[in-house]
Amino acid sequence: MSLHCIVCIKSVVREAPKGIGRRTPENSELNPYDRPAVEAALRLKELTGGRVTALSMGPDVGAEALAETQAMGVDEAILVNDKALAGSDTLVTSKVLAAAVRRAAPFDLVLFGTRTSDSDTGQVGPQTATVLGIPFLGGVKEIDRQLGQKHEQQPGQPSKHWEMKRQMDDWEESWVVAFPAAVTIHPRAFKPRPIPLIGIAQAHDPLDVQRWGLTDIGVSAEEVGLQGSPTRVAQLEKLKRGRTCRMLEGEPQAQVEALIAHLKTMGVMAS
Repeated sequence: MSLHCIVCIKSVVREAPKGIGRRTPENSELNPYDRPAVEAALRLKELTGGRVTALSMGPDVGAEALAETQAMGVDEAILVNDKALAGSDTLVTSKVLAAAVRRAAPFDLVLFGTRTSDSDTGQVGPQTATVLGIPFLGGVKEIDRQLGQKHEQQPGQPSKHWEMKRQMDDWEESWVVAFPAAVTIHPRAFKPRPIPLIGIAQAHDPLDVQRWGLTDIGVSAEEVGLQGSPTRVAQLEKLKRGRTCRMLEGEPQAQVEALIAHLKTMGVMAS
């Protein structure tokens, strides 16, 4: 069974600017936590002979992040881009992505990174799955075995159940998931493939990214942006850390004794 995988990605800011963050080509990049999700989708494509669509919501700079996924091997790239989307929170983002996923249907699996490096909420994946009304599994580290007759829904029809493994803290769980479904990919599970220079050149010459507006996905301007968002980012700022480093010299036993003495002096450890 060939699969159509949709990977939802984001263009993120590399560093926290002063005040409200604005994404520009100079300060933006593909969210590093999305790269393993793209890699997982590409491996499923290689396994099943299917196809991969990369989907993003955001300003024009998002096209650069989508081009990077194309350089990795993604078949199609879509940017949902509309001025009315400015200020959208994670809930609005999830609703917009869900509407775009529906338009890109039929699909089998929607993949997300576990979180983004600029906001770190981890909410968009599970929220989008909820809006779509499909099963969701987080922290997935393995998607490699299609189950056959044991979970077949109709005799003679290929099974749409796949076995997945996920890691949550110190536990590994095995699940049987019915497609269509949505997952977040564990950041250390799928090492992204290197991008060849020819792939970068082909992705940018010309830049082949579809652009969809709100009317294309059936969403009104009143539902998005600040007016449609129950939460909003008030400000971004860099945190100053007052940590200092002290090197302990001597043999291991002497280092342990010095550390204990220092912790007692600080009041962290009782005398």
